[in-house]
Amino acid sequence: MNTEASSIVQTSAIARQRLGLDFLAVRSASAALAAPLSAEDCVVQTMPDVSPTKWHLAHTSWFFEQFVLGPHSPGTYSPLHAGYADLFNSYYESVGPQFPRPKRGFLTRPSLAEVLDYRSEITALVGDLIATCDESVLRAIAPLISLGIHHEQQHQELILTDIKHVLAANPMMPIYRPAEVVQEDAAECAWVSFEEGLFAAGADLAQPDLSSRFTFDNEGPRHRVFLEPFELATRPITNGEFAEFIEDGGYRRHEFWLAMGWDLAKRRSWDAPLYWFPTKGSAQGWDQFTLHGPRRVNPNEAVCHLSYFEADAYARWAGARLPTEFEWERAVQSEVPPTVVPAENESDLHPAAARLVPASCFQQLTGAVWQWTSSSYAPYPGYQPAAGAVGEYNGKFMCNQYVLRGSSCVTPKGHARPTYRNFFPPEIRWQFSGLRLARRI
Repeated sequence: MNTEASSIVQTSAIARQRLGLDFLAVRSASAALAAPLSAEDCVVQTMPDVSPTKWHLAHTSWFFEQFVLGPHSPGTYSPLHAGYADLFNSYYESVGPQFPRPKRGFLTRPSLAEVLDYRSEITALVGDLIATCDESVLRAIAPLISLGIHHEQQHQELILTDIKHVLAANPMMPIYRPAEVVQEDAAECAWVSFEEGLFAAGADLAQPDLSSRFTFDNEGPRHRVFLEPFELATRPITNGEFAEFIEDGGYRRHEFWLAMGWDLAKRRSWDAPLYWFPTKGSAQGWDQFTLHGPRRVNPNEAVCHLSYFEADAYARWAGARLPTEFEWERAVQSEVPPTVVPAENESDLHPAAARLVPASCFQQLTGAVWQWTSSSYAPYPGYQPAAGAVGEYNGKFMCNQYVLRGSSCVTPKGHARPTYRNFFPPEIRWQFSGLRLARRI
């Protein structure tokens, strides 16, 4: 074998090994997130947007079975549990019917133990396929397994987001995971200016090889965007700053609100971010429910659990606006990038205060809260969904949603990137969503 051929074989072997290790790591991480929960915790659904932990664990296994094992196993593959196909199919119409999303909490069977057994079986089968398949099969399954890994990371974030809503509904306010309360001063907020001009936005979706960095199809194609001059705040808005909006009657002053948001806020009696509640025995002050149990609202932490409507109303009250998704990306991908300072307490499942660093540094672009933008979730020029059922992953949701950028304190490590486009309807509040201000120069 010549040197070039030997190098190709070695590179392929390393890529195969890395794919297998990444797959096993993500499967273990999901199980670890469920470990602090009881079987009863794992079946509860407190609203239609929340899925039970048990369902997340089963669905992510179904995904690998449906899109990897079924089409690519040697010989004829038979599903491990035929009845699971409808129960744990989320929204893939091309694959078959789905059990109604608002009724996932009705599924007391299969039990949590049976779901965990199912996960173990799927993990073993996929791991064996990665290790033993020939090169042609590996090239076919590698993009699907990478998609499945990142899909499961999204569900890991949802496990935490959803179980927070579940635990918050319990008057005992149970703790998911204990954590030390850290009190820190707030970093000064400043503005960074950007001149007008064209910049290249989005990810390059050229045909990936086994070593390529993963991106979802909605992150591209890469294209040019013209931006007017703008300024972007160096950190997200804090609890203390948002409390000033509340104290100034922000939830009672229609002039700051979009009409749909104003009607919704009145109908649902919003008067503070989700999970905030008045401090007991005090005429002023707020407490909040966290995955670490109830805490006093720390004025220096990034505010979270805001709908798009609340974020937009705050921005108007503050005499600013929400950035577009391209302004946010321009700040991250500038030619001489400002210093990006990570969040403190990365093991804490709650936004931390921004670090005290020079005011010109961007802080918490990732790792604290998802940041609402004013951009509607829509396809980039030239966007084409993937062929087949996996093409339903992103494209069909490009309507009536807004883009969020960055990541949050419950986003799995390594999942965030500058081109990542999260998206949700404007009324949702249970996500770890906050805001960063922008303004035109």
